[in-house]
Amino acid sequence: MPDRPFIPVRFAVLTVSDTRTRNDDRSGDTLSERITKAGHILADRQIIGDDRAAIADVVKAWCADETIDVVLTTGGTGFTGRDVTPEALEPMFEKRMDGFSAIFHRVSFEKIGTSTVQSRATAGLCNQTFIFVLPGSPGACRDAWDGILEKQFDYRQMPCNFVEIMPRLDEHLKRT
Repeated sequence: MPDRPFIPVRFAVLTVSDTRTRNDDRSGDTLSERITKAGHILADRQIIGDDRAAIADVVKAWCADETIDVVLTTGGTGFTGRDVTPEALEPMFEKRMDGFSAIFHRVSFEKIGTSTVQSRATAGLCNQTFIFVLPGSPGACRDAWDGILEKQFDYRQMPCNFVEIMPRLDEHLKRT
């Protein structure tokens, strides 16, 4: 890696599930452990049921909070009736990150084959906050973090990374 300093980023983790508690939230644990092990800050962590409005409310509050740079959600990306996380969050995206979904599915395909099509993983920006909507399995969370997010949230990663563009995410607001 180039001779650049590590810059910690502030993350919030939301587990979307009607059945998980803090005692058995393996996906939330997986993300939280990887965030802190990488040297970043876990600013908040919550578990909420599969309720579209409640999911949106938590993530909107985090996007309005200047102490949070990135929101990671886990759960609710499948096709069952209770899976509503993309529907709750995609309307909030000011910019979509289609490349995240494409790369996530590529990484996931290497592990679980065609079963990756059962995930509607997505990502975007809201109020200069990155939002990543991940499946609810620990394996999918590991794939997303280890295969994509860990590198993109490391300022030392070249040729480019999310950390170096974070100060410019709100350029459009500064223009008259």
